[in-house]
Amino acid sequence: MNKCKKLKSLIQSPVIEFLMEAHNGLSAKIVEEAGFKSIWASSLTISAALGVRDNNEASWSQILEILEFMADAVSIPILVDADTGYGNFNNARRLVKKLEQRDIAGMCIEDKLFPKTNSFIRGETQPLADIREFCGKIKAIKDTQKNDDFILVSRVEAFITGWGLAEALRRAEAYREAGSDAILIHSNKTCSIEVEEFMKEWAGRHPVIIIPTSYYLTPVDRFRNIGISMIIWANHILRASVKAMQIAAKQIYEDGNPAGIISKIADLQEVFRLQNVMELKEAENKYLPETLEHDYFKK
Repeated sequence: MNKCKKLKSLIQSPVIEFLMEAHNGLSAKIVEEAGFKSIWASSLTISAALGVRDNNEASWSQILEILEFMADAVSIPILVDADTGYGNFNNARRLVKKLEQRDIAGMCIEDKLFPKTNSFIRGETQPLADIREFCGKIKAIKDTQKNDDFILVSRVEAFITGWGLAEALRRAEAYREAGSDAILIHSNKTCSIEVEEFMKEWAGRHPVIIIPTSYYLTPVDRFRNIGISMIIWANHILRASVKAMQIAAKQIYEDGNPAGIISKIADLQEVFRLQNVMELKEAENKYLPETLEHDYFKK
C-alpha cells in the first residue's frame, strides 16, 4: 500500500486515529518509532525550527526541501500543513505537483489569506478567504493531483475568527462539495464545546479531523463518541525539544562542561542509530575496497 492509500485508510478508519507533529527528518523518524501511523508536518514547528515566524516567512520551496528529507526518513505517510496553499489556486496546484513528486500523502489548506498568521495569535482579527475562491482552490488541487488517493483536507477557521457555528457549517459543507477528502474543524477554546456543537450538526456527512492543542484535557472517548475521525497532536515534539535544549544549554554554560547532563541526553550511538549509520557500513562492505572504508567503521 502506498503512502497516499495508507493515509486515506486512516482517515476513513472506523476507529479514531492519531497523527503526531514532526518538523525534520530526525523528528519524523522518532515519531514513526514511537508507533504513530502518520505524521503531521506542521508549518508552525517547521518555521520555528528554521528560526522564523509562522507567517509564511519560510518559502514554499524551503518547506519542500525539508519535506523531502522527512519523506525519505520514514515509511509512514505525511500530511502537510500547507497553510493557504502559498497563494491562490495556481500556487496551490503547483504545490500539489511538487508534494506528489516527494511522496507526500496529503495536504491541508486553511481558509485564511496569504500570508497567514498562526491561529493562536490574534485569531479573531484574521480575515477569512472568500468561500467561492477557496472552493476554486480545492477544485484546482483535486484536478491537478495525479494520484487519486492523494488526500486534501480543508481546514475551517470560522471558530478561530469568531464567526460562529453557522459559518463553520456553511464553509465545511461548501468545501466537502468542492471535493475535500476531510474537514479539519479548528478551535482555540480550552474546552471542546465548539467542536461538539459542530459535530452534532454535521451528523457524520464527511470525515472530521481536530487539533486539540488548547482542549487537550478532553477525554479521547468523548471524541470517539461524537464521531471524530482523526486527532492531530500538532506541536508537541518541537515544544519538548525546545525545553530540553534550553535546559541543556543553560546547564552546560553554567557548569562550564556537559558532565552534569550526560546521563540525561541521548548518547552518540543513539544518534548514529537514528541516522542509520550501519546501513552505510554494510554498503561500504559491499561496494568499496577495504582500504577505502571510513576510519570510524574500523574502530
